[in-house]
Amino acid sequence: MPATDVRADDILAELEALGTPQNRKVYTRHGVGGDRFGVSYANLGKLTKRIGVDHDMAAALWSSRNHDARILATMVADPSRMTAKDLDGWAKDLGNYVITDAFAGLVSRTSIAGSRAERWCKARGEWVGQAGWGIVAGLAGRDAELPDAFFETYLGDIKDHIHERKNRVRHAMNIALIAIGIRNEKLQKKALVIAKHIGKVEVDHGETGCKTPDAAAYIRKVMDRKAKGK
Repeated sequence: MPATDVRADDILAELEALGTPQNRKVYTRHGVGGDRFGVSYANLGKLTKRIGVDHDMAAALWSSRNHDARILATMVADPSRMTAKDLDGWAKDLGNYVITDAFAGLVSRTSIAGSRAERWCKARGEWVGQAGWGIVAGLAGRDAELPDAFFETYLGDIKDHIHERKNRVRHAMNIALIAIGIRNEKLQKKALVIAKHIGKVEVDHGETGCKTPDAAAYIRKVMDRKAKGK
C-alpha cells in the first residue's frame, strides 16, 4: 500500500475524531448531506498547516467521498499539478454549495482557471455552474494580469441571464459581479450599471441565516474604503 494511502487513512481517522454532532447539524442546514464528520474550519486550518501542500494526499482525500476530507483536499492540493482531467473529474462530484465554493477557490489558483470558467459558467448543472462563477470571482481578486475585457464578457452574461439561472448559480454570479466591481474603477462603473439593471437577486438560502448581498452597496462600500486607504 502506498505511503500516501496510509497517511490519508490516518488523516481520515483524525477528521472523524475531530467531528462533532453540532457541526454536522450546521452542515446539514447548509445543504451538506452524505458522509460527513462535522469538522470545524479552525481544525481544518490546523491540519492544512501541518500537512502543507501534498497533492497525492489531496487526491486520496477527495477519493474518500467524505465532505470534510474533500474540503481539506482543496486546501492541500497543489494547483500546479491539477490537470483539466482532474478538475473535470472533481467537478462531477460536486453536490452542495459548500464544497463547490472550496473547489472553485482551488481552481482559480490553477493555470487553466480561465478555460474552466469559460466552460462551466455555461453549464446547466447548478454546482458546476456555481463553480464557474466562483472561479470568475476568484480570478477578479487574484489575477492582476487579466485584461478588463476578460471580465466585461462575464458582466454581459450577468446582465442578461442572472435571473434565469439556478439558485446557487445566481448567488455565485452576484458574488462575481461584486468581485469584478471592486477590481478597479473602470470595472466598478460598469458593474454598478449592471447591478442597477438587474435589481435584487433572489436566492433561497434554506435554513441558514445567510443573505445575498446587495451588489451595488457592497461595491461602493469596498471602493470607498480603498479610496480612504490611499
